[in-house]
Amino acid sequence: YYYVLFMQIFNDTKELEDRFVDEQKRGRRLADLYESVQQASGILQRLYLLILAGSAFIQTKEAAPKEILKDIIEMVKGIQHPMRGLFLRYFMLKKLKDKLPDKGSPFFGEGGDINDSVNFLLQNLFEMNRLWIRMQHSGSKEKSRREADRAELNMVVGENLVRLSGLEGVDLTIYKNTVLPRLFELIHNCKDPISQQYLMDCIIQVFTDNFHLNTLETILEASTTLHNNVDVKTIFITLMD
Repeated sequence: YYYVLFMQIFNDTKELEDRFVDEQKRGRRLADLYESVQQASGILQRLYLLILAGSAFIQTKEAAPKEILKDIIEMVKGIQHPMRGLFLRYFMLKKLKDKLPDKGSPFFGEGGDINDSVNFLLQNLFEMNRLWIRMQHSGSKEKSRREADRAELNMVVGENLVRLSGLEGVDLTIYKNTVLPRLFELIHNCKDPISQQYLMDCIIQVFTDNFHLNTLETILEASTTLHNNVDVKTIFITLMD
């Protein structure tokens, strides 16, 4: 149900985002619009509007992307309901994916660099993973049903890793020294076997073989600290494939 609702919202809001951009062409300051949507009643509706206005704000280059990204990533913390929070953040990823400062991007430069994009995506991954794990311990459903619900939503969490791997500015140095250590810190600290299994598999699948070859020792070391219920053999098979 949430996927169907999400797609309806995502498709319907494209026209609204375009209208926000048109307002700027008519002479209205996007800064005023960005402030005005924050007066909307209902925090969930307000945050969806904020993401749309923020996306338009970046697109028109009225504001530095890094400042809008920092603002939005803090604001969306207002939704702590696991399911609603996950889809709000997924919506944010989808709307801002082409607005992230990256090598060769029109938004790269004084308004933000690759570090701003990496920090944004990693911070969002940390929060989404936390909400995803909370699904395991919330509600009155039996354990097997909760785990099935989580399995259906793993791609929502993994979208952050897909975006990270797609950044042109994430070279081997940044991956080895910044991205991978923070990912393994997340995996180690969460202590959740479902999350650890999925994130390890996802890292291996979305990043390049060259990255894995140059960080193989780190991957093997991280595998020794995983929860006992994690199928490490499957991870190694995926890595060798």
